[in-house]
Amino acid sequence: MRPIGHLIGRWLLALMLAASLPAYALTQAQALAIAQGETDDRIKALDEAVTQASDGLGLFLRALLEDKVKLAGTRVLMVMDGHAQDVETSTATPLPPDAEDIINNNRMRNALQSAIAGLQLFSSDRSLRDKAITELNDGADESRLPLLEKALVAETDADLKERLERLRASILVASPERTKRLQAAQLLGASLQPATAALLAERLAAEDDAEVKAALTKSLGSVRSRLAWGESLGVLFTGISLGSILLLVALGLAITYGLMGVINMAHGELMMIGAYATYAVQNFFKAALPGMFDWYIAAAIPLSFLAAALVGALMERTVIRWLYGRPLETLLATWGISLILMQTVRTLFGAQNVGVENPNWLSGGLQVLPNLTLPYNRIAIIVFAGLVLAGVALLISRTRLGLFVRGVTQNRRMAACMGVNTARVDTYAFSLGAGIAGLAGCALSQIGNVGPDLGQGYIVDSFMVVVLGGVGQLAGTVYAGLGLGVLNKLLEGWQGAVLAKIMVLVFIVIFIQKRPQGIFALKGRSAEA
Repeated sequence: MRPIGHLIGRWLLALMLAASLPAYALTQAQALAIAQGETDDRIKALDEAVTQASDGLGLFLRALLEDKVKLAGTRVLMVMDGHAQDVETSTATPLPPDAEDIINNNRMRNALQSAIAGLQLFSSDRSLRDKAITELNDGADESRLPLLEKALVAETDADLKERLERLRASILVASPERTKRLQAAQLLGASLQPATAALLAERLAAEDDAEVKAALTKSLGSVRSRLAWGESLGVLFTGISLGSILLLVALGLAITYGLMGVINMAHGELMMIGAYATYAVQNFFKAALPGMFDWYIAAAIPLSFLAAALVGALMERTVIRWLYGRPLETLLATWGISLILMQTVRTLFGAQNVGVENPNWLSGGLQVLPNLTLPYNRIAIIVFAGLVLAGVALLISRTRLGLFVRGVTQNRRMAACMGVNTARVDTYAFSLGAGIAGLAGCALSQIGNVGPDLGQGYIVDSFMVVVLGGVGQLAGTVYAGLGLGVLNKLLEGWQGAVLAKIMVLVFIVIFIQKRPQGIFALKGRSAEA
């Protein structure tokens, strides 16, 4: 037996659904016509019943869609949790042993889903009516006109009423009557839906009347111009999103390479360590704290920083500190370290990519326009990149550690003479850069799979950002990261992903030829005149 609470919940749901519909009794004859016969006849009976908006029809259709309706001779019974009830009187009745299942093909299921959405047009809940209009936009036909006419009369919300009128116009644009087609074509010009543009283009190809054709052409141009704004804003947002990712990846490199002069080819693997730290924290919360899973990211952020920073400190103490001033040896050594780190991760986690789930509050997106949805996870990464940038800028410009780092960068010998422990400052600075790479890995884990080769896809781009922005210049890193992100996405829409990469690389080569110091030149005693 199922728990009593489960049964009560199911019946309450049924009562709530039934309460949201207008009062008009569903009869056995209507239910029988919907439940049996040829598909065309069943859909016709369904449309007639929906137009009348019968009381109890929504509950019956939901049960029919979920295969919980049976046929006993000429009686139609709904079966809820093993208990049968009459569709007309809602009274409990024994389930005959010879009761037959009702088979619904895909066409009938689509019709049932559309009918359920149509019934929600009369709900007292505005959000349900809004959702119903959205669902009907995809598959409305002339059979829905009586229902839409009735809903237009009953609708009191101005915005929903306007959307219903446009939905009605999208049906009438194919009407055999010229006047209705002309009126519908003019009304559809105010739409912002991509589906409307496709509908207008389709009707334009089939239309013979010159005046209607002119109205369709005008409306199509108006809709496409509005949609172009959404597409342009979408490209801009995607470019800023990519730029914020490049900024996060390059920020750590701006410290280790820009300020310290270390060509760290293992920077991408430090980012990978941050991503795997996020994956490990996710698994811990799943196993030990499932009720707090949505907040695992709050623990993953500091832990991904610490994990990458500790590995960075170990690298600096054991290998890199002996290679300062020897760029070629540093490059080869860090490249070898990157291979060791990748193989270590393959041994611990496997060679296959692993998935990191978004918390619920980072799932979904913000719909700004009908053809423009901004994913919450990418919005969060943009905000996160801004916060990390602000934190690094404050650390470098306003703290004692930042003062030491700037002093050692500009004149190591003078800083040592003033009592600064330059070896310790080097370790702190390199660990800071590595930790920021770990934060970049944590952010990247929210928009894609995590694998041993994660860092390889960003190491070249991050070096290009640092060089283009100006070695040692955080402001240049910001401009270069965001600029390259937007430029790359604009070129992708024009020439494709591969050619866009090549064009960006050519642009950077030409720019560096003309301005070797990058966007911002390094100022200080060590800077060249």
